[in-house]
Amino acid sequence: MKKNRGCFEEEKNVGLEALIKAAFLCHRVQKEMIGSRKGGIVEKTDRSPATVADYGAQAIICRILKDAFPNDPIVAEENSSLLIRPENQPLLELTVNSVEQTLGRKVGRQAVCDWIDLGSGQPDGRFWTLDPIDGTKGFLRLDQYAIALALIVEHKVQLGLLACPNLSFHSPVASCPMDNPEAASLSVAVAGEGAYLISLDRRQSIPLRVSSISDPRQVRLVESFEPSHTDHQTQQRILQGFENSLSPIRMDGQTKYSLLARGEADLYLRLPSPESSGYREKIWDHAAGSLIVEEAGGVVSDIHGQRLDFGRGKELSANQGIAASNGKIHQAVIEAIQRQLQL
Repeated sequence: MKKNRGCFEEEKNVGLEALIKAAFLCHRVQKEMIGSRKGGIVEKTDRSPATVADYGAQAIICRILKDAFPNDPIVAEENSSLLIRPENQPLLELTVNSVEQTLGRKVGRQAVCDWIDLGSGQPDGRFWTLDPIDGTKGFLRLDQYAIALALIVEHKVQLGLLACPNLSFHSPVASCPMDNPEAASLSVAVAGEGAYLISLDRRQSIPLRVSSISDPRQVRLVESFEPSHTDHQTQQRILQGFENSLSPIRMDGQTKYSLLARGEADLYLRLPSPESSGYREKIWDHAAGSLIVEEAGGVVSDIHGQRLDFGRGKELSANQGIAASNGKIHQAVIEAIQRQLQL
C-alpha cells in the first residue's frame, strides 16, 4: 500500500510551475543564444562553465519557491558572485533579459542577483536542493541536460522533479525539436506515491517503471559523456565480465536517471576516477533523480551498496560513487564493482 498519499501536493505543484518556467527559459537560451554562438557563458573557479540559462533558471525557481515556502532554505549550485564582476556585466544583462522575457515583466539586475542568491542556503531539517542546469556541457553541445529540484526532509528525499527539455515525452532516445518544447518531458516522484512522466505542457502523464531485465548480459548501461565524471574503463570491464557487448548510452546530467526510470536503460554507474578517489558527490546532482528511479521500482546506492545519505551537508560525504539500477541486477553489479576496484 502506498504511503503519504497526498503529502507534499502543494510542494509538487509549486515545483512543477517553477521547473516548467525555467525549462522554457533554458530552451529559448539554448536555441537563440548557444545555438547561434552569441555568448552567454562564463568559466567558474573550478573551470566548469556556467551560462545565462544556469543563472536565469536558478533565479526563477528560487523566487517561486521562496514566495510559496519562505521558511525553506534552498541549497543550489550557483550564486551571483561571478555575475556582479565588472567584466561579466554583459552576461548579467543577458540573464536579466532572459528572466524578464520568461516572466513577462521588468525585474532589474539587483532583483535577479538577489533571487539567484536565495539558493545560498544551508542544509537543514527541511530544505530544497537545486541544480539549474545539470549537464551544462551537454547544454552547450545542444544535447541533453536536466533541471533538477528536490525537497529533502530529515535526511530523506521526499520530492524529486527533473525537467528534461531535450528529452522527448514520446521517444526517450530522441531529442525534442528546438521549436517544440511542449513535447519535452518532466519526471516527478513523491516518496511513497510512485513516479510519473509528464509532458512539459502538462497535458499528458504516464507512470514510470524500470525495466524487467535480469540477465546482466542484456543490461543497457547509461553513462556520463565526461571522463572526469566516472571511470569509463572500469565500467567497460564490468560489462565485459558480464559478457555484455552492448554499447553504453552516453548522456549528460540527471537525464540518465530519467532514462533508467523509463526502462530505456537498466544501469547507471558513477565510479570514482583513479585520480579523484576522494571525491564525494554533490547532493543536487543526485537527489531528484535517485528518488525518481526508486519510486519507479529501481534501486540507488553507493558503490558499496549503501543507501545515499542526504543529511550530511552539501555532499554525499558518507557515500562513495553511485550505482543505480532496475533493482533486479543490483547485487550482481555491486559485487562486480567490488571485484574490479578490489574493495
